[in-house]
Amino acid sequence: MNVPSGPLLVVEDIPNVLELLEVTLRFKGYPVMTAHNGQEALEMIEKERPSLVITDILMPKLDGYALAQKLRVNVKTRHIPIIFLSATYVTPEDRAFALSLGAVRFLEKPVDTEEFLLTVAEVLTAGPATAPEPLSEGEFYQGYRERLENKLRHKNTQITRTERLLQTLPGEQKPAFDSLLSEARGHRDEIQEELNELYQLIENLKKDS
Repeated sequence: MNVPSGPLLVVEDIPNVLELLEVTLRFKGYPVMTAHNGQEALEMIEKERPSLVITDILMPKLDGYALAQKLRVNVKTRHIPIIFLSATYVTPEDRAFALSLGAVRFLEKPVDTEEFLLTVAEVLTAGPATAPEPLSEGEFYQGYRERLENKLRHKNTQITRTERLLQTLPGEQKPAFDSLLSEARGHRDEIQEELNELYQLIENLKKDS
């Protein structure tokens, strides 16, 4: 196996998923660093340059899309290959946006271990990839906003369906769907918060231009 020149950086906010990815890679002999969000990842990259970044998209503080954009606009980190993993952002438009940010691969969760390892090996042995020109700040925020708005619509539809279903379910089945509803509302609030911050950034960008 070709040992990469730098460690592989895995960025994931769910502890058991992070551990699974780390153990899987270490078992194959790869050196691994881990981070729990994009902000932590950037701080680690400042200290040690990874040969590959494997990142989830939906994360607190700084998500995978924003992490990729920050890596692309920095000349020093522009050519680090990125593999996106996601259970939430899986539409063709989500993938297209990920690839426009310079990601070399996009894998859906739950991750198939063999497919994951094969993808990592292919990326590491492919040699330096030609990254596309980084998106401008305006292009990034526009695409990012569309992805978040789409996700919010989907989440609201899911919540409405679950609320409707709860009214018709027998008592013993309600707790499981109550739990699903609570989780979906939490996700919706996270997406809405992220969108509000993004609207503010776009507004500031318009004022500055």
